[in-house]
Amino acid sequence: MSTEQKTNNLPVAVALTGASGAVYGVRLLQCLSAAGAEVHVVLSDAARLVLKEEMNLISRDLADHSGIVIHKNGEIGACLASGSFVLRGTVICPCSSSSLGMIAQGVGETLIARMGAVALKERWPFVLVPRESPYSTPLLENMKLLSLYGATILPASPSFYRQPQTIEDLVDSVVDRVMVKLGYEAILPDWQGLDHSSKK
Repeated sequence: MSTEQKTNNLPVAVALTGASGAVYGVRLLQCLSAAGAEVHVVLSDAARLVLKEEMNLISRDLADHSGIVIHKNGEIGACLASGSFVLRGTVICPCSSSSLGMIAQGVGETLIARMGAVALKERWPFVLVPRESPYSTPLLENMKLLSLYGATILPASPSFYRQPQTIEDLVDSVVDRVMVKLGYEAILPDWQGLDHSSKK
């Protein structure tokens, strides 16, 4: 088995935190499951509240998708807390400013924060999807730190050049970018650029 094949078969870690936008995390889990990934999922306490409020879902509902393994955020002894459990990548989606700040400052009091610390030290793909707006100066500074440390800051900023017709289209424009960053095939067709064939 080649190195690339081994990497492709590695599990993925996904955390959902308390930022609004639970739909992004849920859709990402759907896409990873459809791609045949083994996905280890952690929800913060705030994420559970947001998931219920925004989508009327509970954590057990996420396990309905194949390949999903749910961990508790207080489960510091979980496999995700160690770099010895090798991952294809780690994603926090959506990522709250508090979770982002803890990781940027090296505070590992929760499994989610520990996941982030492990991703940084092991230097595998690490994607954070903040959704809050506007960004405060401390949040921007923490984003800068994480970017310098090797993480990818991928804001939940949907694109409109594909002429989205539904909320699902907007969500997919963000999730597509996350999937590609993890090395999976895009869930949207390749962008062919603007059509200049007709003159106004």
